[in-house]
Amino acid sequence: MTRLPGYRFYLLACVLMVSLASCRQQPATSSNAPVPSAETLQEQLDNILDFTFQERRLSLEQHAAWQILHGALVYQRDFLVYNQGQPVSAIDHLLAGQSMRGWDLEPVPHGLSNRPGLRVIMDEGSKAGQGHADQWLAVLAQAELPPTQTIIVDDTEYTIADLVRQVQWDLPRNLQQEYSWTLIGLTTYLATDAKWTASDNQVWSIERLIQSETEQDLYDSACGGTHRLIGMAMAVNRHLDQQGKLTGAWETADNQIQQAIQRAKATQNPDGSFSTTFLASRRSSVDLAENLGSTGHVLEFLVLAMSDEQLDQPWVKRAVARLGNIFELTRSVDLECGKLYHAAHGLALYRDRLYGPRRYQENASHNKQLN
Repeated sequence: MTRLPGYRFYLLACVLMVSLASCRQQPATSSNAPVPSAETLQEQLDNILDFTFQERRLSLEQHAAWQILHGALVYQRDFLVYNQGQPVSAIDHLLAGQSMRGWDLEPVPHGLSNRPGLRVIMDEGSKAGQGHADQWLAVLAQAELPPTQTIIVDDTEYTIADLVRQVQWDLPRNLQQEYSWTLIGLTTYLATDAKWTASDNQVWSIERLIQSETEQDLYDSACGGTHRLIGMAMAVNRHLDQQGKLTGAWETADNQIQQAIQRAKATQNPDGSFSTTFLASRRSSVDLAENLGSTGHVLEFLVLAMSDEQLDQPWVKRAVARLGNIFELTRSVDLECGKLYHAAHGLALYRDRLYGPRRYQENASHNKQLN
């Protein structure tokens, strides 16, 4: 991640190993620490999100789709990637058919339409391409792209709907039964009572995916199960928005979500951060980057799963303030993109829920070249 002039790289070792007593680490606050006022918290969030948008820069020369699309998760089409020093919208760059390392799509015929679908090639563990099934669809869905949005691949025009249909057809290929990102994408573009026949000639449905997710071991899942919980929470929210009932697998999922909320509160650290074991037990670390990642993932889930009134509770505000404090302590340090941007996404979701949505390009000077 490229930084602007004036930052010192010697701090990298300090925070990556992060015994940060010598790196301006502040002592942990007690569980009775003052709850920040709404005005103070909003100002803190705006400063952090503006700084992350404007100063933590990713470039096509140095970074890959896995890293860049994590940034787009936070800022959607506003998120800029630098191409030979010139800023462009990362999502618009991809939709226009421009290249990005790790962005690998191929047209594939399927049985749901006469049109070919678009399959995203998996690249597990590389931190370059799609690391989890349907991860790219989930990112594009959260950027609020319509199903008619065009995607250029090899000079041929496709749409988001082509990507969705291929995901529906390919569900039997997901041998890990990891449907966290699948649920986010499909419930954006399909009704939650949708059913279809996939490539194995079996009938699949959103409820079947929900049922499968509830049967998995959360603590043995990616990022302590927070991604499964996020997928379930977004699906349940959309099901209720469509006048769906919490019965069967939907009721089981909602029960797990509510239990996870209570678990997050029970395992919260005294300084307001969430456990570095996510929901398994109460634990912290001297590594601020680790705390940033776990607190960010748990907060991301909570904002999607809780009501506005619940999010205004003191224990949640303390978590938001502590996460903001960690951002401030690590301003001078290059951070791993997954941890950084999931934490920023949690803060952005919280900021939008409590104080209203905000755009970021309006506040940035994006015409200056990358130094």
